[in-house]
Amino acid sequence: MKNMIENILKSELEEHLEESEKNSKNGYYKKTVRSDAGSLELDIPRDRSCEYEPKLIPKGKRTISGIDEKIISLYARGMSLRDIEKQVNDMYGVEMSDSLISRILDKIAPEISAWQSRTLESIYTIVYMDAMVFKVKDDNGYYRNKSLHFAIGITLEGKKDLLGMWLTNNEGAKFWLSVVTDLKNRGVEDILIASVDGLRGFSEAINSVFPKTIVQRCIIHQIRYSLKYVGSKCQKEFMSDLKKVYKAPTKSAAEDALEDLSAKWGEKYPMVINSWKTNWAELSTYFEYSEPIRRIIYTTNTVEGFNRQIRKITKSKGGFTNDDALFKIVFLVYKDISKKWDKAISNWAEIMSQLSIVFNERIAGHLS
Repeated sequence: MKNMIENILKSELEEHLEESEKNSKNGYYKKTVRSDAGSLELDIPRDRSCEYEPKLIPKGKRTISGIDEKIISLYARGMSLRDIEKQVNDMYGVEMSDSLISRILDKIAPEISAWQSRTLESIYTIVYMDAMVFKVKDDNGYYRNKSLHFAIGITLEGKKDLLGMWLTNNEGAKFWLSVVTDLKNRGVEDILIASVDGLRGFSEAINSVFPKTIVQRCIIHQIRYSLKYVGSKCQKEFMSDLKKVYKAPTKSAAEDALEDLSAKWGEKYPMVINSWKTNWAELSTYFEYSEPIRRIIYTTNTVEGFNRQIRKITKSKGGFTNDDALFKIVFLVYKDISKKWDKAISNWAEIMSQLSIVFNERIAGHLS
């Protein structure tokens, strides 16, 4: 709290000094205030001309409550800088300009950098990969689509962990190789199963770094892709036949159902059927496991649920001025979401007991 308040005051003074060419910084003086965290001894910055008066803690004020988190939490809820300016004024009677609030928010940049490079767990049972598209202003002042990729890992304790965020214009084997190499460099030694949304070049990249990792392509995304190219009048009947494929009890039964699907619909919708056959090796991975494991790997719903919460906050923003602005808001939303990630996912004890049988040798060395 002390650091946050002092950073805000420094930002105030910096903004004040921009308006005067002759004025400059002149050290600090001590001031003790009461806060939610107890008494704080603050270093209040001052200027040589004695013109600067702190807005956050005006002269004579000895109490401050909750200001350290209020501005950042308001931004994390999707409020614009102007909305925050008005809100802070209403709460504290303090006038803050857009540029001052922006400087305050910039103070979290080191925290984001430290988080992005932190050491990870040595093993993750499942890693979900997915992406969201945002409009970000480029160097020429034009808004372009950029994909922000997320990796959510499930630890041996069954808890979710956002492993990182990576922004790119184009995905491919080279990009994914940089992502999985980053994970390895930060301490990840093994990933049992990767559940992904048909990411181009991902399989080749992850198997070059983690050769034992099994890749499961998201069935739900494959179904959505299929329905885009099936006529509306045929969709109900097509889905009835398709369910026999992905809900089959065994891989053999699923392959028989896929052949029946091909015989019935292959001539009318060849692109859809070819997509299932071409990607079958990665679409059918989940048939090798029991029902509890199947349910958590056949779809990337875990990361999609995370995406929905991000979109809920960012949908009001037409675009982002730069990459840092996007990372900032997404990171703050993640911090809020992750407060609920302290418990294991549902039915984890049963899932883990079965994973420990299937991947016995790979898990055993990492269990305490």
